[in-house]
Amino acid sequence: ILDNLNTHKKNEDWLKAHPNVQFHFTPTSASWLNQVEVWFSILQGQSLSGTSFTSLKQLQEHIDAYVNAYNDRAEPFVWTKKKVRQRRFKGRRITQL
Repeated sequence: ILDNLNTHKKNEDWLKAHPNVQFHFTPTSASWLNQVEVWFSILQGQSLSGTSFTSLKQLQEHIDAYVNAYNDRAEPFVWTKKKVRQRRFKGRRITQL
């Protein structure tokens, strides 16, 4: 799985030489950093919010238990891209100015 960076898209020769490999690209706005941020947001919102721990070991055990439970029911994220609409500027589209 690769981000949508252009350097990843010019590998046709390499892919032909490695037929068992298939590239999958994340949507343009879904960088690896975005994915990490999404995961930590889910972890915080569903597991850590409102909790407190008396030791680092207790926190680690809690996170490990959550990850195991999450993985049992995990499904792929579905990304959608909203249709982009041009904004009107005093009755005209911006591109008509």
